[in-house]
Amino acid sequence: MNSILVIPSIDIKDGKTVRVVQGIPELNCPRYGDDPVEMALLWRSENAKIIHVVDFDSSHEHSHKNYDIIEEICNSVIIPVEMGGGISSFEEAETLFGLGVFRIVIGTLAYENPGEFGKIFEHYGPQKISAAIDVIDNEVVVGGRKIKTGLSPQQYGKTLANIGVERFIVTDIKKNGMLLGPNIQLSVEVAKATGGKVTVSGGVRNFKDLLDIQAAQKYGLDSVIVGRALYENKFPCQKIWRVAESNIL
Repeated sequence: MNSILVIPSIDIKDGKTVRVVQGIPELNCPRYGDDPVEMALLWRSENAKIIHVVDFDSSHEHSHKNYDIIEEICNSVIIPVEMGGGISSFEEAETLFGLGVFRIVIGTLAYENPGEFGKIFEHYGPQKISAAIDVIDNEVVVGGRKIKTGLSPQQYGKTLANIGVERFIVTDIKKNGMLLGPNIQLSVEVAKATGGKVTVSGGVRNFKDLLDIQAAQKYGLDSVIVGRALYENKFPCQKIWRVAESNIL
């Protein structure tokens, strides 16, 4: 059994990170509080294999003001950078790949404009495109998580899988950032319905949660995005990757 991949998340708004690392004395300095590039370097130094970046300004205001920072992150670390948030056209996808982004995560566009999504997917392929499935009360939501679609995550996932999507990032919005534990069952159901690989997102609070996700790997869960738990130092960062890479989970 391979180990799950732990993916730190960097959320950017107005050129700054939304979350600040807490409880680590050597990091209690301003630069780690608001510099996304420094944060990427930190997670890389902790042996992260990939970084997940969310551009809040692009997602909510369709602003590209953080693109220079995203490019700097890509140029500063030697690991892949995955980016999501407000991608709404082939041209924007093309721009992001030009900045050095390894993979983009598309949510609303795939639902509201499947033709444009299909154009992007056909050009770049399943290794470069992940589909975001955001869920509230077992219903897929889009548009900054404000618009209800009336679709179940399994139903929507099947539609995307029929297009050729192979990777899904599944987020239970009610658990996201709440440290309530991940909704593993939801991710398992999407994996079973699509036959694809699923990245679990939202709710991870401690090392035991990682073990629980690892136990569900046989269903197609192979990675997990961790945000708040890392920033609040809920477990030693070094332990996450050292244990995961030792293949003893």
